[in-house]
Amino acid sequence: MTGENIAKRKAWVVPKHPPRPGLRALFGGPAGRAAFKHYWFKEGPGNALDISFYFALKLLPLDVCSDFGSWVGRFAIPRWFKTQERRVRENLRRLRPDLDDDARDALFMANCDAQGRLLTEYSIVSRIAATPGRIVRHNTDQILNAVSQGPVILACLHLGNWEVMGPELVSMGVVPRVNYAPPPRRGRAWIVDRVRQQGGVQLLPPGHSSMRPAVKELKAGGVLLQFCDEGFRGKLRGPLFGRKPHLEGNLAVIARLARMTGARICPIYTLRTHKANFTFHCETPFTLPPDDGTGDRLLEDIKLINSVIEPIVHANLEQWYFLDNEIPTDGK
Repeated sequence: MTGENIAKRKAWVVPKHPPRPGLRALFGGPAGRAAFKHYWFKEGPGNALDISFYFALKLLPLDVCSDFGSWVGRFAIPRWFKTQERRVRENLRRLRPDLDDDARDALFMANCDAQGRLLTEYSIVSRIAATPGRIVRHNTDQILNAVSQGPVILACLHLGNWEVMGPELVSMGVVPRVNYAPPPRRGRAWIVDRVRQQGGVQLLPPGHSSMRPAVKELKAGGVLLQFCDEGFRGKLRGPLFGRKPHLEGNLAVIARLARMTGARICPIYTLRTHKANFTFHCETPFTLPPDDGTGDRLLEDIKLINSVIEPIVHANLEQWYFLDNEIPTDGK
Protein backbone atom coordinates (compact mmCIF):
# COMPACT_ATOMS: atom_id res chain seq x y z
CA MET A 1 0.00 0.00 0.00
CA THR A 2 1.49 3.33 -1.02
CA GLY A 3 1.72 6.46 1.05
CA GLU A 4 -0.77 8.11 -1.32
CA ASN A 5 -3.36 5.42 -0.64
CA ILE A 6 -2.76 5.60 3.08
CA ALA A 7 -3.42 9.33 3.00
CA LYS A 8 -6.87 8.68 1.54
CA ARG A 9 -8.10 6.89 4.65
CA LYS A 10 -11.63 7.98 5.60
CA ALA A 11 -11.97 10.51 8.39
CA TRP A 12 -13.21 9.09 11.68
CA VAL A 13 -16.57 10.81 12.16
CA VAL A 14 -18.71 10.26 15.24
CA PRO A 15 -22.36 11.25 14.71
CA LYS A 16 -23.43 14.03 17.05
CA HIS A 17 -26.62 13.88 19.05
CA PRO A 18 -29.08 16.47 17.73
CA PRO A 19 -30.08 19.25 20.15
CA ARG A 20 -32.93 18.57 22.54
CA PRO A 21 -36.21 19.60 20.86
CA GLY A 22 -38.49 21.81 22.93
CA LEU A 23 -42.16 22.67 22.62
CA ARG A 24 -41.41 24.95 19.70
CA ALA A 25 -40.33 21.89 17.70
CA LEU A 26 -43.64 20.16 18.50
CA PHE A 27 -45.54 22.93 16.74
CA GLY A 28 -42.91 23.58 14.07
CA GLY A 29 -44.07 21.27 11.32
CA PRO A 30 -43.68 17.55 10.52
CA ALA A 31 -39.88 17.46 10.96
CA GLY A 32 -40.07 19.19 14.32
CA ARG A 33 -42.86 16.92 15.54
CA ALA A 34 -40.90 13.84 14.45
CA ALA A 35 -37.80 15.05 16.30
CA PHE A 36 -39.86 15.84 19.41
CA LYS A 37 -41.52 12.41 19.44
CA HIS A 38 -38.22 10.61 18.82
CA TYR A 39 -36.39 12.40 21.63
CA TRP A 40 -39.12 12.40 24.28
CA PHE A 41 -41.06 9.21 23.52
CA LYS A 42 -38.64 6.87 21.73
CA GLU A 43 -35.28 7.76 23.27
CA GLY A 44 -36.58 9.43 26.41
CA PRO A 45 -37.73 6.42 28.47
CA GLY A 46 -34.49 4.52 27.85
CA ASN A 47 -32.35 7.54 28.71
CA ALA A 48 -34.37 8.20 31.86
CA LEU A 49 -34.03 4.56 32.90
CA ASP A 50 -30.25 4.56 32.35
CA ILE A 51 -29.75 7.72 34.40
CA SER A 52 -32.17 6.63 37.14
CA PHE A 53 -30.35 3.32 37.60
CA TYR A 54 -27.02 5.16 37.58
CA PHE A 55 -28.02 7.30 40.55
CA ALA A 56 -29.97 4.56 42.37
CA LEU A 57 -27.04 2.13 42.32
CA LYS A 58 -24.84 4.73 44.00
CA LEU A 59 -26.71 3.92 47.22
CA LEU A 60 -25.40 0.33 47.31
CA PRO A 61 -22.19 -0.89 48.96
CA LEU A 62 -19.40 -1.43 46.44
CA ASP A 63 -19.44 -5.22 46.24
CA VAL A 64 -23.24 -5.39 46.38
CA CYS A 65 -23.44 -3.04 43.40
CA SER A 66 -20.87 -5.11 41.50
CA ASP A 67 -22.57 -8.39 42.42
CA PHE A 68 -25.91 -7.05 41.20
CA GLY A 69 -24.28 -6.38 37.85
CA SER A 70 -22.92 -9.92 37.82
CA TRP A 71 -26.42 -11.29 38.30
CA VAL A 72 -27.81 -9.05 35.55
CA GLY A 73 -25.13 -10.13 33.09
CA ARG A 74 -25.42 -13.84 33.80
CA PHE A 75 -29.22 -13.72 33.71
CA ALA A 76 -29.91 -11.35 30.82
CA ILE A 77 -27.24 -12.04 28.20
CA PRO A 78 -27.97 -15.76 27.62
CA ARG A 79 -31.73 -15.09 27.52
CA TRP A 80 -32.18 -11.81 25.67
CA PHE A 81 -28.99 -11.13 23.71
CA LYS A 82 -28.79 -14.13 21.44
CA THR A 83 -26.79 -12.39 18.68
CA GLN A 84 -24.13 -11.34 21.16
CA GLU A 85 -24.05 -14.82 22.66
CA ARG A 86 -23.58 -16.38 19.23
CA ARG A 87 -20.69 -14.05 18.44
CA VAL A 88 -18.99 -14.72 21.77
CA ARG A 89 -19.21 -18.47 21.30
CA GLU A 90 -17.95 -18.23 17.70
CA ASN A 91 -15.04 -16.06 18.79
CA LEU A 92 -14.12 -18.43 21.60
CA ARG A 93 -14.08 -21.36 19.18
CA ARG A 94 -11.82 -19.37 16.87
CA LEU A 95 -9.52 -17.89 19.49
CA ARG A 96 -9.38 -20.78 21.96
CA PRO A 97 -9.48 -24.00 19.90
CA ASP A 98 -7.37 -25.63 22.61
CA LEU A 99 -10.33 -25.66 25.03
CA ASP A 100 -13.19 -28.12 25.17
CA ASP A 101 -16.85 -27.07 25.11
CA ASP A 102 -17.19 -27.00 28.89
CA ALA A 103 -14.20 -24.68 29.27
CA ARG A 104 -15.50 -22.34 26.57
CA ASP A 105 -18.92 -22.33 28.25
CA ALA A 106 -17.21 -21.24 31.46
CA LEU A 107 -15.43 -18.42 29.62
CA PHE A 108 -18.74 -17.31 28.11
CA MET A 109 -20.40 -17.09 31.52
CA ALA A 110 -17.36 -15.32 32.94
CA ASN A 111 -17.66 -12.74 30.16
CA CYS A 112 -21.37 -12.29 30.99
CA ASP A 113 -20.29 -11.69 34.57
CA ALA A 114 -17.71 -9.10 33.50
CA GLN A 115 -20.12 -7.27 31.19
CA GLY A 116 -22.76 -7.02 33.91
CA ARG A 117 -20.37 -5.86 36.62
CA LEU A 118 -18.97 -3.17 34.35
CA LEU A 119 -22.48 -1.87 33.64
CA THR A 120 -23.40 -1.28 37.29
CA GLU A 121 -19.93 -0.18 38.39
CA TYR A 122 -20.26 3.08 36.46
CA SER A 123 -22.21 4.24 39.51
CA ILE A 124 -19.33 3.58 41.90
CA VAL A 125 -16.12 4.26 39.94
CA SER A 126 -15.09 7.21 42.11
CA ARG A 127 -15.72 5.22 45.30
CA ILE A 128 -13.71 2.25 44.03
CA ALA A 129 -10.79 4.52 43.21
CA ALA A 130 -11.01 6.27 46.59
CA THR A 131 -11.07 3.06 48.65
CA PRO A 132 -7.59 1.89 49.72
CA GLY A 133 -6.71 -1.60 48.51
CA ARG A 134 -9.33 -1.78 45.77
CA ILE A 135 -6.80 -1.10 42.99
CA VAL A 136 -3.31 -2.58 43.12
CA ARG A 137 -0.74 -1.09 40.75
CA HIS A 138 1.76 -3.19 38.78
CA ASN A 139 4.70 -1.51 37.04
CA THR A 140 2.86 1.80 36.83
CA ASP A 141 6.09 3.61 37.72
CA GLN A 142 6.91 3.08 34.05
CA ILE A 143 4.18 5.59 33.19
CA LEU A 144 5.85 8.28 35.29
CA ASN A 145 9.25 7.49 33.77
CA ALA A 146 7.84 7.74 30.26
CA VAL A 147 6.00 10.99 30.99
CA SER A 148 9.18 12.55 32.37
CA GLN A 149 10.94 11.90 29.04
CA GLY A 150 8.43 13.43 26.63
CA PRO A 151 5.04 12.87 25.01
CA VAL A 152 3.20 9.63 25.82
CA ILE A 153 0.25 7.82 24.29
CA LEU A 154 -1.41 5.64 26.91
CA ALA A 155 -2.75 2.79 24.75
CA CYS A 156 -5.66 1.60 26.88
CA LEU A 157 -7.42 -1.76 26.62
CA HIS A 158 -11.07 -2.50 27.38
CA LEU A 159 -10.30 -5.07 30.08
CA GLY A 160 -11.47 -5.26 33.69
CA ASN A 161 -12.94 -1.85 34.43
CA TRP A 162 -10.94 0.71 32.48
CA GLU A 163 -12.83 3.63 34.02
CA VAL A 164 -10.91 3.28 37.29
CA MET A 165 -7.67 4.13 35.48
CA GLY A 166 -8.59 7.81 35.10
CA PRO A 167 -8.71 8.57 38.83
CA GLU A 168 -5.64 6.38 39.38
CA LEU A 169 -3.63 8.28 36.79
CA VAL A 170 -4.70 11.62 38.23
CA SER A 171 -3.69 10.47 41.72
CA MET A 172 -0.25 9.67 40.24
CA GLY A 173 0.02 13.22 38.92
CA VAL A 174 -0.73 12.26 35.30
CA VAL A 175 -3.72 14.07 33.78
CA PRO A 176 -4.28 12.73 30.27
CA ARG A 177 -6.36 14.09 27.45
CA VAL A 178 -8.79 11.32 26.50
CA ASN A 179 -9.71 10.50 22.92
CA TYR A 180 -12.82 8.30 22.77
CA ALA A 181 -16.04 7.44 20.99
CA PRO A 182 -19.12 8.01 23.18
CA PRO A 183 -21.89 5.40 23.43
CA PRO A 184 -24.67 5.95 20.87
CA ARG A 185 -27.41 6.20 23.53
CA ARG A 186 -27.64 9.75 24.82
CA GLY A 187 -28.20 8.78 28.45
CA ARG A 188 -25.23 6.42 28.53
CA ALA A 189 -23.03 8.98 26.80
CA TRP A 190 -23.96 11.48 29.54
CA ILE A 191 -23.02 8.94 32.22
CA VAL A 192 -19.67 8.09 30.63
CA ASP A 193 -18.76 11.77 30.22
CA ARG A 194 -19.74 12.48 33.82
CA VAL A 195 -17.73 9.58 35.23
CA ARG A 196 -14.62 10.53 33.28
CA GLN A 197 -14.85 14.22 34.07
CA GLN A 198 -15.34 13.46 37.76
CA GLY A 199 -12.24 11.27 37.55
CA GLY A 200 -10.22 14.32 36.59
CA VAL A 201 -9.26 13.49 33.00
CA GLN A 202 -9.72 15.95 30.15
CA LEU A 203 -12.03 14.87 27.32
CA LEU A 204 -11.27 15.67 23.70
CA PRO A 205 -14.11 16.11 21.22
CA PRO A 206 -14.96 12.69 19.77
CA GLY A 207 -14.07 11.65 16.23
CA HIS A 208 -11.78 13.38 13.76
CA SER A 209 -12.25 16.70 15.60
CA SER A 210 -9.94 15.36 18.31
CA MET A 211 -6.93 14.90 16.04
CA ARG A 212 -5.70 18.49 16.00
CA PRO A 213 -5.85 18.99 19.80
CA ALA A 214 -4.37 15.50 20.29
CA VAL A 215 -1.38 16.33 18.08
CA LYS A 216 -1.00 19.69 19.84
CA GLU A 217 -1.03 17.98 23.24
CA LEU A 218 1.62 15.46 22.24
CA LYS A 219 3.87 17.97 20.51
CA ALA A 220 3.80 20.00 23.74
CA GLY A 221 5.10 16.94 25.59
CA GLY A 222 1.74 15.94 27.08
CA VAL A 223 -0.17 12.71 27.64
CA LEU A 224 -2.95 11.28 25.49
CA LEU A 225 -5.11 8.33 26.50
CA GLN A 226 -6.27 6.49 23.38
CA PHE A 227 -8.12 3.16 23.42
CA CYS A 228 -6.33 0.69 21.17
CA ASP A 229 -8.85 -2.18 20.92
CA GLU A 230 -12.10 -1.37 19.23
CA GLY A 231 -15.43 -2.68 17.99
CA PHE A 232 -17.44 -0.63 15.52
CA ARG A 233 -21.02 -1.42 14.52
CA GLY A 234 -20.67 -4.96 15.78
CA LYS A 235 -17.38 -5.67 13.98
CA LEU A 236 -13.97 -5.88 15.56
CA ARG A 237 -11.25 -3.53 14.33
CA GLY A 238 -8.53 -4.44 16.77
CA PRO A 239 -6.69 -6.53 17.81
CA LEU A 240 -6.04 -8.15 14.44
CA PHE A 241 -6.16 -11.82 15.49
CA GLY A 242 -4.32 -13.05 12.42
CA ARG A 243 -5.84 -10.59 9.95
CA LYS A 244 -3.85 -8.23 7.77
CA PRO A 245 -3.23 -4.76 9.23
CA HIS A 246 -5.71 -2.13 8.12
CA LEU A 247 -6.22 1.59 8.52
CA GLU A 248 -9.76 1.66 9.91
CA GLY A 249 -9.37 1.81 13.63
CA ASN A 250 -7.55 3.01 16.69
CA LEU A 251 -4.39 1.01 16.01
CA ALA A 252 -3.86 3.20 12.95
CA VAL A 253 -4.72 6.34 14.95
CA ILE A 254 -2.09 5.51 17.57
CA ALA A 255 0.50 4.67 14.93
CA ARG A 256 -0.13 7.95 13.09
CA LEU A 257 0.00 10.06 16.24
CA ALA A 258 3.15 8.37 17.52
CA ARG A 259 4.85 8.75 14.14
CA MET A 260 3.87 12.44 13.86
CA THR A 261 4.94 13.43 17.37
CA GLY A 262 7.62 10.96 18.41
CA ALA A 263 5.50 9.91 21.39
CA ARG A 264 6.21 6.80 23.40
CA ILE A 265 3.44 4.21 23.40
CA CYS A 266 2.56 2.90 26.84
CA PRO A 267 0.00 0.02 26.97
CA ILE A 268 -2.16 0.10 30.11
CA TYR A 269 -5.08 -2.00 31.31
CA THR A 270 -6.88 -3.29 34.39
CA LEU A 271 -7.83 -6.81 35.36
CA ARG A 272 -10.54 -7.75 37.81
CA THR A 273 -9.28 -9.93 40.65
CA HIS A 274 -12.62 -10.44 42.41
CA LYS A 275 -15.82 -8.44 42.79
CA ALA A 276 -14.96 -4.70 42.61
CA ASN A 277 -11.21 -5.20 43.05
CA PHE A 278 -8.63 -4.66 40.32
CA THR A 279 -5.01 -4.65 39.33
CA PHE A 280 -3.72 -1.77 37.19
CA HIS A 281 -1.01 -2.87 34.77
CA CYS A 282 1.48 -1.02 32.59
CA GLU A 283 3.52 -2.74 29.89
CA THR A 284 6.98 -1.50 28.95
CA PRO A 285 6.70 1.77 26.98
CA PHE A 286 8.19 1.72 23.48
CA THR A 287 8.79 4.00 20.52
CA LEU A 288 8.24 3.20 16.88
CA PRO A 289 11.39 2.33 14.91
CA PRO A 290 12.88 4.95 12.59
CA ASP A 291 11.01 5.62 9.37
CA ASP A 292 12.84 4.28 6.31
CA GLY A 293 11.48 7.12 4.18
CA THR A 294 9.41 4.98 1.81
CA GLY A 295 6.05 6.10 3.19
CA ASP A 296 4.95 2.48 3.71
CA ARG A 297 5.88 2.22 7.39
CA LEU A 298 2.34 2.72 8.79
CA LEU A 299 1.18 -0.87 8.27
CA GLU A 300 4.33 -2.17 9.95
CA ASP A 301 3.73 0.22 12.85
CA ILE A 302 0.20 -1.17 13.25
CA LYS A 303 1.54 -4.73 13.28
CA LEU A 304 4.07 -3.78 15.94
CA ILE A 305 1.48 -2.19 18.23
CA ASN A 306 -0.85 -5.12 17.70
CA SER A 307 1.91 -7.59 18.64
CA VAL A 308 2.04 -5.98 22.08
CA ILE A 309 -1.67 -5.68 22.86
CA GLU A 310 -3.10 -8.80 21.21
CA PRO A 311 -1.47 -11.32 23.61
CA ILE A 312 -2.84 -9.38 26.58
CA VAL A 313 -6.38 -9.52 25.22
CA HIS A 314 -6.05 -13.17 24.20
CA ALA A 315 -4.96 -14.13 27.70
CA ASN A 316 -7.96 -12.38 29.29
CA LEU A 317 -10.86 -12.96 26.89
CA GLU A 318 -13.31 -13.50 29.73
CA GLN A 319 -12.79 -9.87 30.82
CA TRP A 320 -12.71 -8.32 27.35
CA TYR A 321 -15.54 -5.94 26.50
CA PHE A 322 -15.48 -6.54 22.73
CA LEU A 323 -15.66 -10.33 22.79
CA ASP A 324 -19.22 -10.10 21.44
CA ASN A 325 -18.13 -8.35 18.23
CA GLU A 326 -17.73 -10.21 14.95
CA ILE A 327 -14.14 -10.78 13.82
CA PRO A 328 -14.06 -9.98 10.09
CA THR A 329 -12.06 -12.22 7.77
CA ASP A 330 -11.03 -9.65 5.17
CA GLY A 331 -8.67 -7.59 7.35
CA LYS A 332 -10.89 -4.49 7.29
